[in-house]
Amino acid sequence: MRILPVILSGGTGTRLWPISRADHPKQLQVLHGEETLLQQAASRLPADAVIAPPVVICNVDHRFLIAEQLREIGVTPSLIALEPVGRSTAPALAIAALWAKYPADTVLVAIPADHHIGDNEAFQSAVRIAAQEAMSGTLMTFGVKPTTSHTGYGYIEMGEGLPETPGAYEVKAFKEKPDAEAAAAYFADGRHLWNAGIFIFRADRYLAELDRLQPMMAAACRKAFNRSKVDLDFLRLDPESFAQATDLSVDYAIMEHTENAGVLPVAFPWNDVGSWSTLWEVGLHDAANNVIRGDIITHDVTNSYLHGEDRLIAALGLDRVVVVETADAVLVADMARANDVKLIVNRLRQHKRDEEHSHERVWRPWGFYERLSEGEGFQVKLIMVKPDGKLSLQMHHHRSEHWIVVSGTAKVTRGSETCLLGPNEATYVPLGVAHRLENPGKMPLFLIEVQSGDYLGEDDIVRIEDIYRRAG
Repeated sequence: MRILPVILSGGTGTRLWPISRADHPKQLQVLHGEETLLQQAASRLPADAVIAPPVVICNVDHRFLIAEQLREIGVTPSLIALEPVGRSTAPALAIAALWAKYPADTVLVAIPADHHIGDNEAFQSAVRIAAQEAMSGTLMTFGVKPTTSHTGYGYIEMGEGLPETPGAYEVKAFKEKPDAEAAAAYFADGRHLWNAGIFIFRADRYLAELDRLQPMMAAACRKAFNRSKVDLDFLRLDPESFAQATDLSVDYAIMEHTENAGVLPVAFPWNDVGSWSTLWEVGLHDAANNVIRGDIITHDVTNSYLHGEDRLIAALGLDRVVVVETADAVLVADMARANDVKLIVNRLRQHKRDEEHSHERVWRPWGFYERLSEGEGFQVKLIMVKPDGKLSLQMHHHRSEHWIVVSGTAKVTRGSETCLLGPNEATYVPLGVAHRLENPGKMPLFLIEVQSGDYLGEDDIVRIEDIYRRAG
């Protein structure tokens, strides 16, 4: 048996705005513990003689961030496959199953990149039990034993026991998120489990059920995979083919219709980290039942979640509130309305506000830039270039740039000239001149960029050459 973890990292997590944004979503953020949610997911099933390095299915725009975060924790993935458009979990798992090349002893374990699991050893033990049952052809899932009558989760109703795997059961029914009365009944009867969205099945069995139940999706995924191209360390799926795949989760596409679904009840701490209230539930509570991250001062504040990133937060006389601060936005919400943050995100999107999709600090494969100040005809940025990082050779139609090195060494190409700059040294790039910035040193390069011109948008970049193969 070969166990292949499949990390599903395609979401944007709008209910965790303003930390989670389209360009840097929740799974790539440090929200609980010391690592990002993606890093925690990638460490959940360490590779060994049975467990293969993970396959990651992700949004094409997040590829460099994901590769860097995996490198930071010493995980070399088997594959990073890039979705050109979001198509939920059923097509994503089809790509992983196709890549596994149909061996009957390959068991996929679908691991959402944005979940919290509080006991990795218990998780690993449960995976091995479910994988043994999956080898017989059962499509397995985990059902978390409920600790409350929660209305925010779907439920799984257990049927008869599976004879070959004591403690596992047939799936009698999948239930949608219930109202309070139904949730209380589910909690009381002992036959209902929270649907964790973690699936374990043989790659060939999944593809066979996909062919039977979702033939158009299966055909689109095969075409997208067969027409895929290798790009650096990534596999780019064919955009036109993958866009034809139906946008369905594994639950709706397969598990609710198959005649061979099984569930293993588990009791390890689990949370889908879907909102600020769920982060409050899994966080470390102080004596006043608050969860606090960052520079926070409180007085008479209880049962609240307070998260600060750039500034001091001072809170007084509050109960059951959420306060989240970033460099460019502050969210204040009633804890009971935490799931409605997406309404704010929709409003930002309607008004085409940058705060909906990006932070002040924007990550790039070579490092990051951070907006410091802007006004009519000018913009000031902090730029960090990683060792051996290299920006594209580019030019601008509407702006000129001044670069002042703060620390590190900058190699600057400007037209036909190349020079090295150290701390407190500067250069000027006129409008229309091809230029490139790179870091030849062993330490990060930090510099201040001052832009001036009649248009300062990021789309005023004409890339002439780029080692990261970005378009434009």
